[in-house]
Amino acid sequence: MIEHLLTRYSTRFVSRHLILAIDIAVVIVAFFIACTLRFNLEISAVNWSLYKYYLLVLLANRIIFFFYFRSYTGIVRHTSIADTSLIFKAITISSLLTLIISVALSRTTDNNLFYIPISILSIEYFISLFLMIASRLLVKNIYKTLIVNAPGEKVNVLIYGAGELGILIKNTLLRNRHKKYNILGFIDDNPSLSFKSLEGVVVYSESDAVNQFIEGHNPEDIEVILAINDIKPQRKNQIIERFLKQDIIVKVAPSIYDKLGDYQLKTEEIRNIRIEDLLERDPIQIDNQNISRQLAGRVALVTGAAGSIGSEIIRQLIRFQPKTLILLDQSESGLYDLDNELKQQFRKYLGDGTRVILQVADATDEIRMRHIFSQYHPHFVFHAAAYKHVPLMEDHPYEAIKVNVFGTKILADLAVETGVNKFVMISTDKAVNPTNVMGATKRLAELYVQSLNNRFPNSTRFITTRFGNVLGSNGSVVPLFQKQIQAGGPITVTHPDVIRYFMTIPEACQLVLEAGSMGKGGEIFVFDMGEPVRIADLAQKMIKLSGLRLEKDIQITYTGLRPGEKLYEELLSDKERTVATYHPKIQIAKVYSSPFTEITASLQDLRKALREGDKALMVTHLKTIVPEFISNNSMYEELDGLELS
Repeated sequence: MIEHLLTRYSTRFVSRHLILAIDIAVVIVAFFIACTLRFNLEISAVNWSLYKYYLLVLLANRIIFFFYFRSYTGIVRHTSIADTSLIFKAITISSLLTLIISVALSRTTDNNLFYIPISILSIEYFISLFLMIASRLLVKNIYKTLIVNAPGEKVNVLIYGAGELGILIKNTLLRNRHKKYNILGFIDDNPSLSFKSLEGVVVYSESDAVNQFIEGHNPEDIEVILAINDIKPQRKNQIIERFLKQDIIVKVAPSIYDKLGDYQLKTEEIRNIRIEDLLERDPIQIDNQNISRQLAGRVALVTGAAGSIGSEIIRQLIRFQPKTLILLDQSESGLYDLDNELKQQFRKYLGDGTRVILQVADATDEIRMRHIFSQYHPHFVFHAAAYKHVPLMEDHPYEAIKVNVFGTKILADLAVETGVNKFVMISTDKAVNPTNVMGATKRLAELYVQSLNNRFPNSTRFITTRFGNVLGSNGSVVPLFQKQIQAGGPITVTHPDVIRYFMTIPEACQLVLEAGSMGKGGEIFVFDMGEPVRIADLAQKMIKLSGLRLEKDIQITYTGLRPGEKLYEELLSDKERTVATYHPKIQIAKVYSSPFTEITASLQDLRKALREGDKALMVTHLKTIVPEFISNNSMYEELDGLELS
């Protein structure tokens, strides 16, 4: 019955005019009580014919300040300190004003009839203040008690963080009308807060909270909400990992450090932990001034602009206010969506003069590329267009070679021809000791741009950036696992021992811009990808983050390594070494390079193989040019060691 009534009327609020009327009634009652107490409970001793005018003066002042502070507009069942503060201000100031008017009139007219006794004003003040605040808190506590004790399923919550954000989350959850939350307690690392109470909720240390609420209990009944504004990624990971091991659902609140106060948090903003949160590292510091000096007022061309890497490069480039940004991709839908996003989210930068030009074009179309370069004369080229899907490129070596090798060659040659300042090529860790066609084509593209840099040292500076997998990119395992979890499983992992390096897209693109600005030409920049991650562990964590249980709710199946795939990726080959740069997350790989004439001749032979359309012949030529290319789990393993006749 109670639950039905609360549900039915939970969205209905008492009229503010009714609350104002009740507050006025409280003032009248308090005044009568004050008068009665002042005359020792002898009601007949009170001169009501005179005191009624005192009451009218007091009421007039009270109502003026009720309206001024809007103390009657708060939702009673959600009364907060801010609401009680408004009541305190309205009552205090109106009492002081009444006293001042009373004293002033009595002194200027020499008539004591205008003087309202201070004792009556004082007694009335405390009674009104008490009754108004107490009545609101009483209603709030009654409503809270009925909600907590009402039948129905509740969500037990531990809030990690006993600061302002933690309190805000507690109040937000208790205000929720559609879901019942039972706040078990706060968790805080500050030992001085342990077992103290904060707004009626006990604060525990992490170990005490685990012992009391988690160990020996059903973890499915508890959620932990991380509510710390300023927390190091390593500490954040430790907290999340500990609760995930206990099969506890962990959620995180938005960082609202600058919005606390009037900010109204919504329950929907408290989200599940994402896998990106576990891989989060300390923020990357980049030399914005150096990048801005090079890019501001210039023309930049980004190939593969509609892709995950290309589009993020554009989002970051636009903040440095280049004169023109050319977005080149063969995906018309992708470009259209990106253009709309830029117009909505980056209106400020576009309004300051940056011009965005869309070019629906194929990077392997030499005639079309020549027209674009000759028309816009870009100062910078960020080459992100490439085929990157390993198993598909094993089946389609023609496309991999055409796009990754000869597409890069067309753009690089035009960069030299038209005087581009810098050409930044986005490569991959799969180019190191490649075991697949895709990786080999990217390594060959690296070799060609390096040879061009050596051939024309006073022309375009060619810079290569090499990094591993990025979270959320097209073809990444994370979106695949998310879809499989939503479908109820199973999650497919190729091998239990497969490990990969991961970086978020914004992190990778920040480092691309930094490397591009510091590059002098000919370098292959290698990024610090952090610690490698076992894909099987990644899958297990994603299952737990989704609130599911491995084996019981969803399965992991192992499908075997895909064609061209290896157990682990490398950022450097055995023959390579690195040189440090001024940026701790960027190193320069000292790699071997081929002479321009030699690699050009090899590319001519490779082009002839493309014309013949023979997969084996194409891959054999590729293995000849990139001798470290040794196929793994692939149909091309039999070609290893063969020499072209």
